[in-house]
Amino acid sequence: MIKCHFILFCVFLGVIFVNCSPKKTEQPNIIIIMADDLGYGDLSCYGNKYINTPNLDKMAHEGIRFTDFHSNGPVCSPTRAALLTGKYQQRVGIDGVVTAKHHRHHGLETSEKTFAESFKEAGYVTGMFGKWHVGYQTKFNPVHQGFDEYIGYVSGNVDYHSHIDQEGYEDWWYDDTLKKESGYSTDLITKHSVDFIKRHKDKPFLLYIPHEAPHGPFQGRNSKAERSIGWKNDPKLKVNIPQEELDLIYKEMVEVMDEGIGKVMSTLKDLNLHKNTFVFFCSDNGGIKKVGSNGPLKGYKSNLWEGGHRVSAMAWFPGKIAPNQVNDQTILTMDLYPTIVDMIGAEMPKEIDGISIKNLLFKGEDLPQRELFWGYVKRRAMRKGDWKLMLPNKEAEPMLFNLKSDIGETNNVANENPELVKEMVEKIDLWERAIKNNIY
Repeated sequence: MIKCHFILFCVFLGVIFVNCSPKKTEQPNIIIIMADDLGYGDLSCYGNKYINTPNLDKMAHEGIRFTDFHSNGPVCSPTRAALLTGKYQQRVGIDGVVTAKHHRHHGLETSEKTFAESFKEAGYVTGMFGKWHVGYQTKFNPVHQGFDEYIGYVSGNVDYHSHIDQEGYEDWWYDDTLKKESGYSTDLITKHSVDFIKRHKDKPFLLYIPHEAPHGPFQGRNSKAERSIGWKNDPKLKVNIPQEELDLIYKEMVEVMDEGIGKVMSTLKDLNLHKNTFVFFCSDNGGIKKVGSNGPLKGYKSNLWEGGHRVSAMAWFPGKIAPNQVNDQTILTMDLYPTIVDMIGAEMPKEIDGISIKNLLFKGEDLPQRELFWGYVKRRAMRKGDWKLMLPNKEAEPMLFNLKSDIGETNNVANENPELVKEMVEKIDLWERAIKNNIY
């Protein structure tokens, strides 16, 4: 009897101890999804009546849809470098496309700290599945830049079926080793992302999903492979697709990506992770003229008109981000690194250009006023509030637009605002000098 009372007493003490102990703070999971060459007007939640994207529409409905989110660059590699480092891409030497033909020795140096490295330091498991495009050599591979796991391709694009890059090289990697894998690249990216979530459901994870879609080559699930090793030397393998068929394939490519994103979101819910996972979606630059839609915006990928870098984006975090929001704050890709580090309470990276938008996401607070810059080849642009200055090249006359009243950039008001133009041109010059001299 005494022994029984002693056991009950111990159980009682144990209950008190458990109830009085501080609860462990559950670190949120982070998922960043990036589309490739998706236009501002390519999603149904951004007004597209032809392409159906119910899963991204649902994400936007349950979270925040951004109307003034911008890629750091109007092409692939610069934006990805800015995302990974939180810096203007010019600082890290990735101010243009890292091409398979001319830049095999060029890439994001491992001395640059990536958001994956910050998360590893914070005890997260990190995974990436999809497009890298900031360095071809194995020394630049994602597993040497903070990612525990990587499956995907390192070039600008691969054949969706044969996984051969634009120069005719095999380009499908498991970590830093080439490995053949059968399947449509969009579906493979989804499959490996879902598998990663399932395997790491019991620990905090960071998952980066840079999709290939809807970047060319334009291929659906049932299209034939267009490329084989050395394909550029075989003109018979080059495919010309009629515009009507091309539009249908492009529609399918976007919709298959949306379907895959839906599987990722369903996996979170099935595993009861959805209330502790932040998901952010965006594109790496604007759509292309041939098939993409940039809605009301002027220009396309590779130029600095709004259509080149204003992109669709949305944020989702049930219970933390209120639903049904449309936000018009000006945000750049480089802001994501400090934002997600801020969310998990990790050490904020030093000497970066991006800012945390956590309080905007969770509390609806406005961002501080700041000036933002774009540069590509000889083109330059700057935002100051609603004003946008465009310098098409070093010799061209500056152009000035008020994006609040003229989102299509049709009315150049530079002549009516000479002092503002002078001020903004001087600030672009100062920014370029600061970048060159690595001054923050």
